[in-house]
Order: sequence, then structure tokens, then C-alpha cells
Amino acid sequence: MEVITSFTIDHSVLKPGIYVSREDEGFITFDLRITEPNKEPWVDPTAMHTLEHLMATWFRNRETVKEDVVYVGPMGCMTGMYVIMKTSALHPQWTAQQMRELTIECLQWIVQQQEVPATTPETCGNCLYHNLPLAHYWASLYCDRLCNDFHSEYTKLEVILDNGMRFQDA
Repeated sequence: MEVITSFTIDHSVLKPGIYVSREDEGFITFDLRITEPNKEPWVDPTAMHTLEHLMATWFRNRETVKEDVVYVGPMGCMTGMYVIMKTSALHPQWTAQQMRELTIECLQWIVQQQEVPATTPETCGNCLYHNLPLAHYWASLYCDRLCNDFHSEYTKLEVILDNGMRFQDA
């Protein structure tokens, strides 16, 4: 069985930032890492759910990028978000720096919001599972980190499977 690429990232040294997680034919997956894994608290799930609604709304309505947004959603470990972008004639290649600029603009917008879009039983699968004040906190913290201490290069691990197969990407 192949090792999933994201499991070869050394999470013990991973800092909050924006990383290119995957590059596939016509698609780029960004890792928007909000917290430092295993060292800082993870984002509360209610705040992460709110961030997901707000970020997805912002990215899918941002005129210059909305046609390229494929997915905006949380990581299972609750330490960040994934944003998947497709490449296009207008944007043949997305970079971590471009995503940084977009994300800072998005986070600045989030901290100004007084309501969360799509939080009715008809529009959300868990409409009571939101926390806007806590989402404001995490958006503000992450924005500050992206503005003042930007990280965008992964540190990779060598992974050895039970059968002795080795995977390394340094």
C-alpha cells in the first residue's frame, strides 16, 4: 500500500502557514495550516465549521478566483483548512504566495462578519454547530501569523512501512 503524501510531512516541526500539499493535473491543493500540530490547541470544531462556511463563501464569491475554486474545507485533525484550486488560462499556476494574499484578505473579511451564512436546517447539516466569536479569534490569529511569520516549505519524513518499503520525499 502506498503512503499518502501528507503522511510524509514532519508534523513535529510544521508551523502555521500556507503550503502546497499536492499538485495534480490541473489542480493544486493548499494546506492552510492555522495551528502548530501537536503543540498548540486545535481549532475548536464549532469554530472550524464556521470558518469553513465563511471561507467557502468568500472564496466562491471573490470575482478574480471564484471560477478556479474547487473545494474549501477543514482538515480532520482540526489544525487547518484545505483549499483546492484548478488552474486556468487566467491562473496557469497558483503559488503559496498568491494563496497567502487571498487568505489574508479573506481572514480580514471574516473578522468583520456579524453572521454566518447558510446556518438554517435547510442549508446546513449541523446548523447549530457554529461559533462566530471563536472563528473571529482564529481568523485574527491566523491573519497575524500570515502577515508576520510566513511559512510555506514542508519538512518531509522518511516513512518505512511494516513490510520494509521506504518512502522519502525531502
